[in-house]
Amino acid sequence: MDNVLRVYNTHTRKKEAFQAIRPPYVGIYLCGPTVYGEPHLGHARSAIVFDVIRSYLKYLGYKVKYVRNITDVGHLEWDRDEGVDKIAKRAALEQSAPMEVVQRYTYSYRDAMAQLGVNRPDIEPCATGHLPEQIKLIEELLAKGFAYTANGSVYFSVAAYQKVFTYGELSGKQLADLQHGTRRLVAQQDKRDPLDFAVWKKADKHHIMRWESPWGVGFPGWHLACTVMGATYLGKPFDIHGGGMDLCFPHHECELAQAQAAYGVQLAKYWLHHNFVTVEAKKMSRSLTNFITLAQCFAGTHPSFTQPYEPMVLRLFMLQTHYRHSLGVDDVALQHAQQMYYKLLNGLRILDTHTPLSTTHPGDKAIEGELTDTCQACHKAMQDDFNTPQLLTHLLELRKLISKLRDQSYKLSKDAYKLLRDTYTTFVKAILGLKPRPTTSTDALLKLLLTCYTSARSRQDYDQVDALRRALKKQGIDVQDTARGADWHYAIRSASDIHP
Repeated sequence: MDNVLRVYNTHTRKKEAFQAIRPPYVGIYLCGPTVYGEPHLGHARSAIVFDVIRSYLKYLGYKVKYVRNITDVGHLEWDRDEGVDKIAKRAALEQSAPMEVVQRYTYSYRDAMAQLGVNRPDIEPCATGHLPEQIKLIEELLAKGFAYTANGSVYFSVAAYQKVFTYGELSGKQLADLQHGTRRLVAQQDKRDPLDFAVWKKADKHHIMRWESPWGVGFPGWHLACTVMGATYLGKPFDIHGGGMDLCFPHHECELAQAQAAYGVQLAKYWLHHNFVTVEAKKMSRSLTNFITLAQCFAGTHPSFTQPYEPMVLRLFMLQTHYRHSLGVDDVALQHAQQMYYKLLNGLRILDTHTPLSTTHPGDKAIEGELTDTCQACHKAMQDDFNTPQLLTHLLELRKLISKLRDQSYKLSKDAYKLLRDTYTTFVKAILGLKPRPTTSTDALLKLLLTCYTSARSRQDYDQVDALRRALKKQGIDVQDTARGADWHYAIRSASDIHP
């Protein structure tokens, strides 16, 4: 089995053998959401992809420090230096304070991620919590000649940077093409060059998000916060910087430029980018108003859906396609993911509830050879740039072997059975993060038991009636016969019952 993990590095545009900078420690920084609206499927893909990457690295024995930020200031409408802050705009629409908006949608995002089984990051910093560090970074850029002040704002000079480094090296964009395709806007008249980007923006009297700085009242640029937070918590450089492909330019390009200019080193060794979630072949985004919220998925209320989809189905759906490929959302694809999810769960249930026919005698050698090859293939899939769709294919092959084992179609030796059980459960639960679904709700189960109780009472099967009463009593439920039929209430226990 190939024990080398290979990852696709956007910076070098090729797959590379993964080598931690300071093994066994690995630092991951993921650009989290700008919290000005309800979380949608795009947010889910980013969080789930890097949740699985983090889990697999931990499985390999690395000690992972995972940082996923919250952007709560500085992200302007068009991702450049124009328009208004997205959070400030939402606050004005809702007639609330910006931090109310931030808190509301941060809670909503965290709740949705928890439902999707996404583990919390080790550190979840906010841009507004690191203003002193951002101001210090700006001062370093000014001192080294990579930034300049203009009318209360501070801009990063791409021309000064280009004399020492290469702007566009991450995204692969050529400076000449960028200059040709960039027009000077009235709102950007303070810039020396249209390609320059703001690291500190002057706040006019109407701007509701504002802080004091050496250059006047203003707010930090969007790109600045991530450079600071990644370096602060993970060091310079750190191992993996992640995010969506749409962030590669300008956001990540500017992050990298700021770090090289101020620190003289790369911000991250490996840059990993996942592709877009699409609807009808178009990138899902708020600006196109074609986004689907996670709440709509869970409730099945989006017009394109025929049913609700459980969070774990959505999680599996995200993993059916390689993270570097675009992911088209439609009802049929989600239903396919639902069926696969149930198949994988049934495999877990069989392993949990059925004892194999024999693990004390030599097993079927042909089957055991197939089993060993498939288990190794599971590992190879993840070693190849976290290839979860290929992994799922192999897990479904193991699922077939599990069903045949239950049906006593063959025998396994003790070691082979352990290999099957460990591989299947580890990859399904610990690495892919798929959790068993609740089999039923408490209310539905009580309703079913009361139906059985009523049926037994109508048959005058009082032994069954008493047995059901006793069973429910042990669960803290009393059955009550009323004029409208059987009902239940919480059993009121006496002090002597509680403390005999």
